[in-house]
Amino acid sequence: MIASIPSPRTGTIDVGPLVLHMYGLMLLVAIAGCVALTGVRWVNRGGDWDLIFRVAVWGVAAGIVGARLYHDLTSWNEVPDPKWKGAFEVWKGGLGVWGGIFLGCVVGAIVVKRSGESVTKMMDAVAPGLLLAQGVGRIGNWFNQELYGKPTDRPWGLIYDLSMVGVLLLIDWRWRIRAPGLFALYVSFYTFGRFFEELLRIDPAHHIAGLRLNAWVSLILFVLSTAFFIWWQFFGGKLRSWRRKPSEEDGDRGPKMAIPRGRVRPGN
Repeated sequence: MIASIPSPRTGTIDVGPLVLHMYGLMLLVAIAGCVALTGVRWVNRGGDWDLIFRVAVWGVAAGIVGARLYHDLTSWNEVPDPKWKGAFEVWKGGLGVWGGIFLGCVVGAIVVKRSGESVTKMMDAVAPGLLLAQGVGRIGNWFNQELYGKPTDRPWGLIYDLSMVGVLLLIDWRWRIRAPGLFALYVSFYTFGRFFEELLRIDPAHHIAGLRLNAWVSLILFVLSTAFFIWWQFFGGKLRSWRRKPSEEDGDRGPKMAIPRGRVRPGN
């Protein structure tokens, strides 16, 4: 049976004198969930909560800047007028997840590096938490009436991100993954689902060669992250050199000529 889940009529809920904006509330829940899950995983790896909180503060701030910057660059026509002011009006909507994850991770990595801890180990620790945050954030998009798709009879569309969190945790528990292999899998899982999600969406978007811009971004990142995981996990992250080593080159020239002692002329 073809069905759809309509967005609520309003994105706010009145609680006495307070007006709760569900989009912002879901973002806070998403951040809290990511921090909690990452913190538990990091402490189990011998880390401490202090670093998690520092990474969260700087990473979230940078993530908001990156998300807004990506939206402004890719959807300039949707920025409210006047543009110089509308470019900063985050509260009116418009956050691109690609920019948010990228800049947030870069700044978070800098914080981890300056603390003397392993960046790659932190990447694996935070991977399931990031996917959890993105899944919860989708609920905020729903409240904000920012998700538009074709009617479908497939129930898994709304729970894909959350189910992949469980898959990542299972893989991390069952197999020994070389850091940052789990982070690469997180990117692969998310972009795989995002690609097909983009095929279902019917809201306005930029298109390149018949595909939405975000579909292309998903496809490219999926190929890169999956290739990296295979190379890193199964081939040890090593590239075979196609240039001959000096010893190989010498071997191809045949045996060296042996000069008997005492027959070398002076000056040669």
